[in-house]
Amino acid sequence: MGSESLDQLLAGVTAVTWQSVVMIVIGGLLIFLAVAREYEPLLLLPIGAGAILTNLPLSPLVGEDGLLRILYDVGVGNELFPLLIFIGIGALTDFGPLLENPKMVLLGAAGQFGIFLTLILALLLGFSRDQAASIGIIGAIDGPTSIYVSGMLAPELLGPITVAAYSYMALVPIIMPPVMRLLTTRAERQIRMPYTQRQISQRTRILFPIVVTIVVGVLVPFATPLIGCLMLGNLMRESKVVERLTHAASNELANIVTLFLGLAIGSTMVGESFLQPSTLAILGLGLLAFVLDTATGVLFGKLMNLVSGGKFNPLIGAAGISAFPMAARVVQKEAAREDYSNFVLMHAMGANAAGQIASVVAGGVLLALMAG
Repeated sequence: MGSESLDQLLAGVTAVTWQSVVMIVIGGLLIFLAVAREYEPLLLLPIGAGAILTNLPLSPLVGEDGLLRILYDVGVGNELFPLLIFIGIGALTDFGPLLENPKMVLLGAAGQFGIFLTLILALLLGFSRDQAASIGIIGAIDGPTSIYVSGMLAPELLGPITVAAYSYMALVPIIMPPVMRLLTTRAERQIRMPYTQRQISQRTRILFPIVVTIVVGVLVPFATPLIGCLMLGNLMRESKVVERLTHAASNELANIVTLFLGLAIGSTMVGESFLQPSTLAILGLGLLAFVLDTATGVLFGKLMNLVSGGKFNPLIGAAGISAFPMAARVVQKEAAREDYSNFVLMHAMGANAAGQIASVVAGGVLLALMAG
């Protein structure tokens, strides 16, 4: 009896594998990046904690009735958590700059081309169609969309895809500027753009989320859950009549769901499945998708500059990705780097808001293509 008790006591120690040790270290690294470097701390910290808890030997948390397993089944397996987060994002997003300058929607579309280019490359490298689509969507630099698409198409890759998406979101100020400088001249970066300063009526602001939901829902039905939740949050914001719901969606709901989502994502980072050559390939392809999206946005910005007769700053095209509002701030910083009095932030915010919508549509297009 004593020997059996000792064996049970030491069962956890004997169940330790090198993969679990490495994943515990990786979980600690994610927590370090969240705390010491403030890289997307709201999600990377719970993801790191979830990775540690998941890889502890014989952990009841990942058993059939364990907390992490329940969180995954309830919120990620059925895509509930990403959709709830989109309501919060919509409640925080001001689409006014886009409504003032609707042509910025073209930059939002251009900022998604890297997704499809990376998808093709992933197919060539041997990933399945569903896996390639899930990897490509990392380029949108939109965490909830990446989670939603990969959760439906390639749940086995959810861990590395989520870590890549949120890590690259945190690295936007580091990754984007070199691409922007490489593709533009100093003269282009110094282009000043006047503001329209058009007043957007509340009626227009209210109609916008309704019309976008209907149009996107009809044209890209697979994007309806994503765009519907995003625009629901924005409708609450712009209606001015449900301020308590708007506050709850953008604060309490978003914070609670983010915590649960991070833990659930961390629970997928099991050493035996995470520590594969494919994980490094996913991280590399995700970075490539991000760079390509930034590059295509800038190149389209150069085209708009050519069409406008040299009156459009191509840097604004880089804000066409979905990392809202960080990408717009990076664009402003790069413009001010060449001319401290050049203020292009509001134009960049318009392109960035368009990128938020375009990334959701791109996710729906990928789901439709894979379903077909």
